[in-house]
Amino acid sequence: MDNLALWVAFNLGILILLALDLGVFHRKLHAVSLREAIFWSVLWTVLALAFNLSMLWWYNPAHVQDATMALRKTLALEFFTGYLIERMLSFDNIFVFAVLFRYFGVEARYQHRLLFWGILGALIMRGLMIWLGVALISRFAWILYVFGAFLVWTGAKMLFHKPEEIEPEKNPVLKLARKFLPITPAYDGQKFFIRHEGIWKATPMFLVLLVIETTDVAFALDSIPAIFAITKDPFIIYSSNVFAILGLRALYFLLAAIISYFRFLSAGLSIVLMFIGVKMLVEKWVHISTAWSLGIVAVVLLVAIVASLAATRAEKRALRKSRPAGE
Repeated sequence: MDNLALWVAFNLGILILLALDLGVFHRKLHAVSLREAIFWSVLWTVLALAFNLSMLWWYNPAHVQDATMALRKTLALEFFTGYLIERMLSFDNIFVFAVLFRYFGVEARYQHRLLFWGILGALIMRGLMIWLGVALISRFAWILYVFGAFLVWTGAKMLFHKPEEIEPEKNPVLKLARKFLPITPAYDGQKFFIRHEGIWKATPMFLVLLVIETTDVAFALDSIPAIFAITKDPFIIYSSNVFAILGLRALYFLLAAIISYFRFLSAGLSIVLMFIGVKMLVEKWVHISTAWSLGIVAVVLLVAIVASLAATRAEKRALRKSRPAGE
């Protein structure tokens, strides 16, 4: 399969999956149950891993006529590492989604469809950002050092600064929309635009979508440079991002209620970002293989998750002991 056909086939397959998701399985509006969230989260993960495994038999990079099995194993490992990094970095999005839905008062039955359109927009914007990143790196190799320094700075900022409270009303795009767009005072179901008082107006649902899209751009500025430390292959970068984003909706409905228990995950992610940034900065002198990178990232994230759960359990145990007998 040539390079253009590969990109067309992949995107067509993703569009078919999204059409089935929205048009068949979620045609009727409803609040996503825990069982449903688990099913879809597992399904998107299995699809990503199945795609990853299938690369061993068919994937050829654009510059290689017929890849060897050894090369395909390396490329498949790059996909898995990139997918893991992007999937874990998307955890921050879950917290932001929860804050936005509470702030704007979005009913549970509308949240899935809103995230569908938000993630569809995110796929388009990330595709453009990846294309821009590849173009810059191919022309200016030194841009990798800029990416590396940016990731080290971002990771250090996350690690040593307290997380700022999310304040949607300060979003500049939201301010501009409220200033220049006619907006209805209330929601009208799942509609983004309606004809109101003789003119077309945006509904608050459209404002929520705008904030979701702009928030994802901010997160992509961290996550996309990170994957360039793992691979320079545009298709692997794009496809791993796509699968990570596609699983984000189900992950939100699965973890939104318990994400606060993972208190050390943000610190773990910040260490991952700094590690990847350092890897990009020293690559010319010290090569860290994809396998080692995957191992380091996995260990850091595992320690962060286990420490979070242990701290939560210890707090609950201390709380029970502090209660007077009989309560």
